[in-house]
Amino acid sequence: MDAKRKRWMMLPLAAVLATCGQRVASDEDDDLEVPSSCEAPPRPLQGARVQWVPAFQNVAIEDAVSLVKVFDGRWYVLAKTGIIYTFEDRPDARPTVFLDLSDRIEEAAEAGLLGLAFPEDFAESGRLFVHYTAPGGTVFLSRLSEFSSADGVTANPQSERIVLEVDQPYANHNGGDIHFGNDGHLYWGLGDGGSAGDPLGSGQDTDTLLGAILRLDVFPGAPQPYGIPADNPFADGGGRPEVFAWGFRNPYRWTIDRETGDLWVGDVGQHTWEELNRVSLGGNYGWATTEGDECFAADQCDTAGLQPPHAQYRNTSSASIVAGFPYRGRAMPEFQGTVLYSDFYFGSVFAVDIEGGDPEVVGEGARGFAGWAEGDDGELYAVSYFDGTIHALRPLEPSGEPDRFPRSILETGCVDPSDLRRPSPGAIAYDVSHSFWSDGADKQRFVALPEGASATIGAQGHLDFPIGTVLVKSFFDAAERPIETRLFVHHDDDGWAGYTWAWNAEATDATFVERTRTETVDGQPWVLPGPRDCMACHTAVAGRTLGLEVGQLSSELLVTLVGDPVPANRFPAVDADAPLGERVRAYLHVNCSPCHRDEGPGGRSNLDLRATMSLEDTNLCGSPRAGSLDLQDAAIVAPGAPERSVLLARIEAEGGARMPPLGRTTVDTAGAALIGEWIASLQSCP
Repeated sequence: MDAKRKRWMMLPLAAVLATCGQRVASDEDDDLEVPSSCEAPPRPLQGARVQWVPAFQNVAIEDAVSLVKVFDGRWYVLAKTGIIYTFEDRPDARPTVFLDLSDRIEEAAEAGLLGLAFPEDFAESGRLFVHYTAPGGTVFLSRLSEFSSADGVTANPQSERIVLEVDQPYANHNGGDIHFGNDGHLYWGLGDGGSAGDPLGSGQDTDTLLGAILRLDVFPGAPQPYGIPADNPFADGGGRPEVFAWGFRNPYRWTIDRETGDLWVGDVGQHTWEELNRVSLGGNYGWATTEGDECFAADQCDTAGLQPPHAQYRNTSSASIVAGFPYRGRAMPEFQGTVLYSDFYFGSVFAVDIEGGDPEVVGEGARGFAGWAEGDDGELYAVSYFDGTIHALRPLEPSGEPDRFPRSILETGCVDPSDLRRPSPGAIAYDVSHSFWSDGADKQRFVALPEGASATIGAQGHLDFPIGTVLVKSFFDAAERPIETRLFVHHDDDGWAGYTWAWNAEATDATFVERTRTETVDGQPWVLPGPRDCMACHTAVAGRTLGLEVGQLSSELLVTLVGDPVPANRFPAVDADAPLGERVRAYLHVNCSPCHRDEGPGGRSNLDLRATMSLEDTNLCGSPRAGSLDLQDAAIVAPGAPERSVLLARIEAEGGARMPPLGRTTVDTAGAALIGEWIASLQSCP
């Protein structure tokens, strides 16, 4: 541990509080680890109960995307480049090439060799089925083919029989998995065709095979190239007869419960929600009417007949759900009756009850895991796309290390409870020139750098802070009582994370908020964010720290933080004595551009509201692409007509139509008046 960055000391809590002018009842024997100044705490353990352990020491397949186990047989690993490898079910086994299709693969970011399935009679019939993308079509073809193998060790690439091809209009959202169900039929998941926002409407179009789970009869003796199961929902007309269920964006990884036959589909979301769906015959799972359980790109939508997600979690910059399995093993009995799944980008492992309820994070370490598999004994495995290694999911062995994350804000060393507006030791108070609207709450901000360290200025004007930095922000209600204090921490692993502590009524202590919850402040709802919520706005593309950028800070503070004089043109406040257009651009930059920018999570509105963009390049004068809020002759900005401008309507909206959608529940009347005045003053679009 770096002594410069971690000056921890062991003191009874009562002693710590006494030094700050506070007295509380405390267990005299319960020593707590408390920093002597505001420094980065360790990450909270937060109930981790599973871990990943290496399973096959000699297996490392480059570009691995899927792992398949033949019951009472061998393992198979798919490389996206077109090669399937196989190895025996023993820890020291070495992989060999099973089937090489690299000469017929059309590979792209999400395209290539994607799925493999073996029928129950594989040992006798030698039949197997493969899903891959091939040359042809608008961009390429999604192809489902049958091959043969005489021994399960190698397959004949010349034995290919094409079962079904589907044209792909874009290069992404190609689906992935294929599986044989407990009914013996072959199931194939396909995405909506790609691009963003489902521009072809495939998710709700049952006359296309895109955006659907297909079910085909490929039993020996079935009609060629395949048959239609008699109970498929459109077997007798009204849609494509191959469709089993629809309303999917990109069902990349999904599985079948070996006991019940239920389909558990991970549907990769667009910008907001990742879904786990329990899929049944004839179900419509909502895309692109809904994303998760919310209307997509609209304020209201008709959800009649749509199946809500079994579970969902928020996309906090980059997310991609990878569905696992209902747990049927014995090594982790506490997870019997739950479905386990993960996220490719941030690596969390989730568990949710098969019968429903809130999912919980039960582990980490799954970053880059592209596919799960189930062993003969019901234990679960996953393969890494990054290095091709295979890991087994096991109960977390107690490490003996206590959870050192501070549950009380007083244990952080980052506040002075006798005066929350005074910097704690090692912290620097700062203010911003244009504050984000937070339901009218007053805010106090501090930044604490590691001893001897400084910030640098990035390409977009954001300050880049070293590991060990802590940003502190406290919120106060109208009566100047503290509501919450947030810490935004640059951890030892180079990742950022945000944490919230909610103050008690006496303002003597604040308690860590484990999960998102809503309270009432000044008669209005106030959302206390959980640990994952902060990252929805504090994205990498937005510079993580948001308000700490050159346009927001005084020259004196920049010298303190950076070490050198920095010329700065500060953003004017809403009520500043500055030209109207400059105040508007500052408002949009602070309140809107963290999401609405190039590569940002701002939906399909196609806006870039950074202050550095020319007004023309913001796309504010375009037609609304994310709902018109029932405005007549609506435009995003209608020059001279605030009443027709969706931008203003969203700033004035409450509920699901509001912008920004996070961080506020009430209307910023001063900000809305500013935007309305500006729109009324415009003579034309640039």
